[in-house]
Amino acid sequence: MFRYIKLIIFIVVLLFISVSVVYLDSSMDNINESMPEVSDSIVQGDKDYNESVELLNTRYFDQSREKAKSAEDNYNDSLHTLQNIKDKYNKDLNEVHRDYIDTTINELELKLQAVDNLKEAIDYLESYDNYTGSAYGSDANEIMYDAVNYQNERNEIVQNNTELFN
Repeated sequence: MFRYIKLIIFIVVLLFISVSVVYLDSSMDNINESMPEVSDSIVQGDKDYNESVELLNTRYFDQSREKAKSAEDNYNDSLHTLQNIKDKYNKDLNEVHRDYIDTTINELELKLQAVDNLKEAIDYLESYDNYTGSAYGSDANEIMYDAVNYQNERNEIVQNNTELFN
Protein backbone atom coordinates (compact mmCIF):
# COMPACT_ATOMS: atom_id res chain seq x y z
CA MET A 1 0.00 0.00 0.00
CA PHE A 2 2.78 2.41 0.94
CA ARG A 3 4.50 1.72 -2.41
CA TYR A 4 1.35 2.66 -4.30
CA ILE A 5 1.07 5.94 -2.41
CA LYS A 6 4.70 6.74 -3.24
CA LEU A 7 4.07 5.84 -6.86
CA ILE A 8 0.95 8.02 -7.02
CA ILE A 9 2.79 10.93 -5.41
CA PHE A 10 5.66 10.48 -7.86
CA ILE A 11 3.26 10.45 -10.82
CA VAL A 12 1.43 13.56 -9.55
CA VAL A 13 4.72 15.44 -9.07
CA LEU A 14 5.93 14.35 -12.50
CA LEU A 15 2.64 15.47 -14.04
CA PHE A 16 2.88 18.83 -12.26
CA ILE A 17 6.42 19.37 -13.54
CA SER A 18 5.38 18.43 -17.07
CA VAL A 19 2.47 20.85 -17.04
CA SER A 20 4.75 23.62 -15.70
CA VAL A 21 7.31 23.04 -18.44
CA VAL A 22 4.63 23.06 -21.14
CA TYR A 23 3.14 26.24 -19.69
CA LEU A 24 6.52 27.96 -19.53
CA ASP A 25 7.37 26.93 -23.09
CA SER A 26 4.00 28.07 -24.38
CA SER A 27 4.27 31.45 -22.64
CA MET A 28 7.75 32.02 -24.10
CA ASP A 29 6.42 30.92 -27.49
CA ASN A 30 3.65 33.52 -27.19
CA ILE A 31 6.19 36.17 -26.26
CA ASN A 32 8.53 35.21 -29.09
CA GLU A 33 5.65 35.26 -31.57
CA SER A 34 4.63 38.77 -30.47
CA MET A 35 8.06 40.38 -30.59
CA PRO A 36 8.48 40.62 -34.39
CA GLU A 37 5.08 42.33 -34.57
CA VAL A 38 6.17 44.77 -31.83
CA SER A 39 9.42 45.50 -33.63
CA ASP A 40 7.71 45.97 -37.00
CA SER A 41 5.21 48.41 -35.49
CA ILE A 42 8.01 50.45 -33.91
CA VAL A 43 9.92 50.57 -37.22
CA GLN A 44 6.76 51.61 -39.08
CA GLY A 45 5.96 54.19 -36.40
CA ASP A 46 9.44 55.67 -36.75
CA LYS A 47 9.05 55.79 -40.53
CA ASP A 48 5.64 57.47 -40.24
CA TYR A 49 6.96 59.95 -37.68
CA ASN A 50 9.88 60.95 -39.90
CA GLU A 51 7.59 61.30 -42.91
CA SER A 52 5.24 63.45 -40.84
CA VAL A 53 8.11 65.78 -39.95
CA GLU A 54 9.17 66.00 -43.60
CA LEU A 55 5.61 66.75 -44.68
CA LEU A 56 5.29 69.38 -41.96
CA ASN A 57 8.52 71.03 -43.09
CA THR A 58 7.06 71.33 -46.59
CA ARG A 59 3.77 72.60 -45.10
CA TYR A 60 1.59 69.64 -46.14
CA PHE A 61 -0.38 69.81 -42.91
CA ASP A 62 -3.13 67.28 -43.59
CA GLN A 63 -0.73 64.61 -44.83
CA SER A 64 1.62 65.35 -41.93
CA ARG A 65 -1.25 64.92 -39.46
CA GLU A 66 -2.20 61.58 -41.08
CA LYS A 67 1.37 60.29 -40.79
CA ALA A 68 1.58 61.47 -37.17
CA LYS A 69 -1.66 59.62 -36.41
CA SER A 70 -0.29 56.50 -38.11
CA ALA A 71 2.92 56.74 -36.05
CA GLU A 72 0.82 57.09 -32.92
CA ASP A 73 -1.26 54.03 -33.82
CA ASN A 74 1.86 51.94 -34.47
CA TYR A 75 3.52 53.02 -31.24
CA ASN A 76 0.32 52.35 -29.28
CA ASP A 77 0.00 48.87 -30.80
CA SER A 78 3.52 47.99 -29.68
CA LEU A 79 3.05 49.55 -26.27
CA HIS A 80 -0.18 47.65 -25.60
CA THR A 81 1.34 44.37 -26.73
CA LEU A 82 4.36 44.86 -24.45
CA GLN A 83 2.21 45.85 -21.50
CA ASN A 84 0.06 42.75 -22.03
CA ILE A 85 3.16 40.55 -22.16
CA LYS A 86 4.48 42.17 -19.01
CA ASP A 87 1.16 41.76 -17.18
CA LYS A 88 0.47 38.24 -18.40
CA TYR A 89 3.91 36.62 -18.38
CA ASN A 90 5.97 38.68 -15.91
CA LYS A 91 6.68 35.62 -13.74
CA ASP A 92 8.05 33.73 -16.74
CA LEU A 93 10.41 36.48 -17.88
CA ASN A 94 14.05 36.53 -16.96
CA GLU A 95 15.85 39.73 -15.93
CA VAL A 96 17.12 40.47 -19.46
CA HIS A 97 13.65 40.15 -21.00
CA ARG A 98 12.20 42.37 -18.25
CA ASP A 99 14.87 45.01 -18.90
CA TYR A 100 14.21 44.80 -22.64
CA ILE A 101 10.46 45.21 -22.20
CA ASP A 102 10.79 48.04 -19.66
CA THR A 103 13.28 49.87 -21.87
CA THR A 104 11.04 49.48 -24.90
CA ILE A 105 8.00 50.68 -22.94
CA ASN A 106 9.95 53.78 -21.86
CA GLU A 107 11.00 54.35 -25.47
CA LEU A 108 7.43 54.06 -26.73
CA GLU A 109 6.00 56.33 -24.05
CA LEU A 110 8.48 59.03 -25.07
CA LYS A 111 7.77 58.50 -28.75
CA LEU A 112 4.06 58.94 -28.04
CA GLN A 113 4.82 62.20 -26.21
CA ALA A 114 6.86 63.32 -29.21
CA VAL A 115 3.94 62.52 -31.52
CA ASP A 116 1.58 64.54 -29.29
CA ASN A 117 3.93 67.51 -29.52
CA LEU A 118 4.30 67.04 -33.26
CA LYS A 119 0.52 67.09 -33.68
CA GLU A 120 0.35 70.29 -31.64
CA ALA A 121 3.08 71.78 -33.82
CA ILE A 122 1.08 70.88 -36.92
CA ASP A 123 -2.05 72.56 -35.56
CA TYR A 124 -0.26 75.76 -34.54
CA LEU A 125 1.79 76.04 -37.71
CA GLU A 126 -1.29 75.44 -39.81
CA SER A 127 -3.01 78.37 -38.09
CA TYR A 128 0.08 80.57 -38.69
CA ASP A 129 1.19 80.63 -35.05
CA ASN A 130 4.78 79.97 -36.01
CA TYR A 131 6.31 80.76 -32.62
CA THR A 132 4.15 78.29 -30.67
CA GLY A 133 4.25 75.71 -33.47
CA SER A 134 8.03 75.87 -33.60
CA ALA A 135 8.21 75.51 -29.82
CA TYR A 136 6.11 72.33 -29.96
CA GLY A 137 8.21 71.08 -32.86
CA SER A 138 11.40 71.65 -30.87
CA ASP A 139 9.90 69.85 -27.86
CA ALA A 140 8.93 66.93 -30.09
CA ASN A 141 12.46 66.79 -31.43
CA GLU A 142 14.02 66.79 -27.93
CA ILE A 143 11.64 64.11 -26.68
CA MET A 144 12.34 61.96 -29.71
CA TYR A 145 16.05 62.37 -29.06
CA ASP A 146 15.51 61.00 -25.53
CA ALA A 147 13.45 58.14 -26.97
CA VAL A 148 16.28 57.26 -29.34
CA ASN A 149 18.55 56.88 -26.30
CA TYR A 150 16.17 54.18 -25.01
CA GLN A 151 16.09 52.66 -28.49
CA ASN A 152 19.89 52.44 -28.45
CA GLU A 153 19.77 50.89 -24.98
CA ARG A 154 17.22 48.35 -26.25
CA ASN A 155 19.46 47.49 -29.21
CA GLU A 156 22.41 47.08 -26.85
CA ILE A 157 20.42 44.64 -24.70
CA VAL A 158 19.76 42.55 -27.80
CA GLN A 159 23.40 42.70 -28.96
CA ASN A 160 24.69 41.68 -25.53
CA ASN A 161 22.23 38.79 -25.25
CA THR A 162 21.94 37.37 -28.75
CA GLU A 163 21.24 33.89 -27.38
CA LEU A 164 17.97 35.17 -25.86
CA PHE A 165 16.77 37.11 -28.90
CA ASN A 166 16.13 35.37 -32.22
